[in-house]
Amino acid sequence: MHALGRRTADAAGGPIVRSGEMLNNARPPDGGLLCRSPPSRKDSMKRHARRPTQRPTRRSPGAGSANPLADAIRRHRAGDLASAEAAYVARLAVAPDDANALHYLGILRHQQNRTEEAITLVTRALHVAPTYVDAWSNLGNLYKESSKPAEAESAYRRALATDPDHTGSWNNLGVVLRAQGKPAEAVTALRNALERAPTMVDAWFNLGNALRSCGTLHAAITAYRRVLALQPSHGYAQDLLGRVLYVAGEREEAAAIFREWAAREPANPIPAHMLAACSGSDVPARASDAYIRTTFDRFAASFDEVLLQRLDYHAPEALCASLAEVLAQPGRALDILDAGCGTGLCGPLLRPYARSLLGVDLSAGMLARARTRALYDGLIEEELVRFLIDRPGQFDVIASADTLCYFGELLPAMQAARDSLRPEGWLAFTLERADDVDSHRINPHGRYSHAREYVAASLEGAGFSSISIEPQALRLELGKPVAGWVVRARAKRT
Repeated sequence: MHALGRRTADAAGGPIVRSGEMLNNARPPDGGLLCRSPPSRKDSMKRHARRPTQRPTRRSPGAGSANPLADAIRRHRAGDLASAEAAYVARLAVAPDDANALHYLGILRHQQNRTEEAITLVTRALHVAPTYVDAWSNLGNLYKESSKPAEAESAYRRALATDPDHTGSWNNLGVVLRAQGKPAEAVTALRNALERAPTMVDAWFNLGNALRSCGTLHAAITAYRRVLALQPSHGYAQDLLGRVLYVAGEREEAAAIFREWAAREPANPIPAHMLAACSGSDVPARASDAYIRTTFDRFAASFDEVLLQRLDYHAPEALCASLAEVLAQPGRALDILDAGCGTGLCGPLLRPYARSLLGVDLSAGMLARARTRALYDGLIEEELVRFLIDRPGQFDVIASADTLCYFGELLPAMQAARDSLRPEGWLAFTLERADDVDSHRINPHGRYSHAREYVAASLEGAGFSSISIEPQALRLELGKPVAGWVVRARAKRT
């Protein structure tokens, strides 16, 4: 279909982005929005256009027919956005109710990151042509892109009311239903898509995700295997298949999945890291830079939506509430580092205290999202420990939400943080909690969890005092709270 094709992250293992869920940059004509295909996520065009004539009919001839927009559409498809834009604008100057021109210009505006304008244009197209199926579907995609799942659901249902066999709308409806916490309804929608398109890879993948959200792990495994039968190179499905096999108790099979993937793609850091997580062999002291960068770059577009809407994510609020207990009233007097800032979810909470607020992260994609918040005085792409070592005595506060869970050994990071803080400066961070180990362990989702005594010893060894380590549920995973620690400590005077 014509999906905006965002590949959103999966709800079950933290930041693991999967294909086929929907939306991102719109794909131009032949009649739809753009789709980023995993793993390259390059814009590509889908076919099977459904465009209206100027009367509100359900379908019209394709762009190759006698259509004044044909040349503009071809240029749009070829990536020549400037000339396509000029042609659409020129057409609308003489025919302001041309539904095709409104729709395609809306698609193009979305490609230009002007999604609100895109929604307005596609909505105008639908006023002209109320049964324009692809415009309804793409309006749903635009609402999904704008984190408005209820509006997206309504638009997809309008598309399906006009054309019950519109498989792309069934697929995308399944995605937004799952995003709204309705996985059983999502399963039904996705099965409707697959009844009409049995080899639709995205629908099989999304069905696996919805089944996993329902807790029917073996059915999810079957769906992911179907994805791989249809598209053996589907890395997202291979990743999730391995993780779900592990959760279902099939640990040796899970390790075999990651071992085979690592052998096939030796330069890919994800299967290597996940093989260590599932097998317990050759476990690194911390996740590699390449693993972090790859994982979060592909997770960036949907990070906020997934964590806040689906995973009930609390870490930034818990972290900043802990700091508020020991900091003076907000007065923009402190030099603060958001360590592993991601998309900047801590930024609004830290900014009232900050004279200067810097963010550091390994993922360029996450930093690009943080930049849109316009809260930081600087955003730096660098590995955290190296960044800290190069900035002795620079900060009054270092805050780090869900970053050190990618470190097993904590002491090097604690020492670097201590040296980067001014005397009596504060360090605060979150970790995932382990009560059954002496120090730390890697988990099958690829993150580490830590024992309280180990965390305290690492902080004391690095030169911190006034240590507070409080239990806190950080988010949901497979519908269950993830137990964590909210940690705060003060740098000793030397």
